[in-house]
Amino acid sequence: MLSYRHSFHAGNFADVLKHIILLEMLQHMTAKEKGFAYVDTHGGAGLYNLQSLQADKLQEYQDGVAKLMDLDWPELALYREAIADVNKGGALKLYPGSPLFAAKWLRPQDHGWFYELHPDDFPRLQANLKPYRKCKVHNSDGLAGLLAVMPPASRRALVLIDPSYELKTEYDLVTKTLLAAHKKFSSGTYAIWYPVVERPRIERMQKQLVKAGIKDIQVFELGLAPDSPGRGMTASGMLVVNPPWQMIEKMQKLLPRLARVLDKDGKAFARCVQLS
Repeated sequence: MLSYRHSFHAGNFADVLKHIILLEMLQHMTAKEKGFAYVDTHGGAGLYNLQSLQADKLQEYQDGVAKLMDLDWPELALYREAIADVNKGGALKLYPGSPLFAAKWLRPQDHGWFYELHPDDFPRLQANLKPYRKCKVHNSDGLAGLLAVMPPASRRALVLIDPSYELKTEYDLVTKTLLAAHKKFSSGTYAIWYPVVERPRIERMQKQLVKAGIKDIQVFELGLAPDSPGRGMTASGMLVVNPPWQMIEKMQKLLPRLARVLDKDGKAFARCVQLS
């Protein structure tokens, strides 16, 4: 259950999608003066060395973030700035995880809850978030933690749920947790990251959420190859409940362009869908 290490995959095409969507949501949440609660259920280490043995083994970042840093796209300015910040403006050696992307946006009136169970990643996450006083880091189950803090006192929330899905049961557990959290606080913005390894599992999760009556669900996907069981992760997606206004219109323009840049053999694709 705890064998997954994101250090092998940091900065890959799936991280690019996740963090571009995350930044769009953070920008929306901070547009209002009123504070909000931010919850990251699976924080990881928070910062990754792209020159480490793990990252160097697969070099997935070469087909992700590395292709974007020199592009002159205003739409990617916040993303590139966050990465340049951790690299002190120098060469691409470090990649921030979701917690660091989010922590920099939290204001004095906001509160952040970050969860990580892995015994090696948890102390790293603690150290990487230490400069950010509004961040609380917990060595405990993030899905249970999410339910414990809902509804937030601020009555505003942004939630990122992104497990590794090593266990196939995690798909159902994530679905059940989101349904429970939504029941406690229906106006929160909830984002679920998922890998496209077995499409039927994704479709089942989406159908269950729609059938439960959850309104305003949008799905954003970025893939490097068509669905193909047995090939591993060919695409990834973000399912967002109560997304920011006009986010789907922005992503309908950005993600196809992003797919073309990351494409290796003419098979990359992007999807933006309003589920409910």
